[in-house]
Amino acid sequence: MPNVVDFVTVSTEGLESSPVADALAGLRANEARYFRNKYDHVFTTHPAAEVPELIEYVARVLRDERAIVIASPVLEATQFEVEGVRWTYVFHESGLSINVLYALEAGGKRAVGFKLSDGMDEPEELHAFKFARQRSKLAGTIRGSYFVVKGEY
Repeated sequence: MPNVVDFVTVSTEGLESSPVADALAGLRANEARYFRNKYDHVFTTHPAAEVPELIEYVARVLRDERAIVIASPVLEATQFEVEGVRWTYVFHESGLSINVLYALEAGGKRAVGFKLSDGMDEPEELHAFKFARQRSKLAGTIRGSYFVVKGEY
């Protein structure tokens, strides 16, 4: 069952098992607000069990590009296309959010972004990355990093 993410009334629905559920819900709402304001797109997520192909897609990109395997289970995922860019998001129980930005046109931007929820420890798998801090009214302090995707997916 899809979940339309409300960024006005932040809900932990679907994220309750996370030890940082409130911060992760704020992070998810922050993404929803960004896509609504920038692209007029309604951000909708699905329980992980309903979209295993999206979880495998993100896992494959991480594995193939940087030999990264995330240990934390995925709670929710989504994929959509806006203005020629395919966005795939996974939200992990640990509080980690991963997105794959993939321009469908050759030569366009392609990257993987990581965002850590406020209060979560940096995952061992991501210690090689430097994280920048950003303040959000919805999510508190978000730590983020990224890398450029070289392969074709």
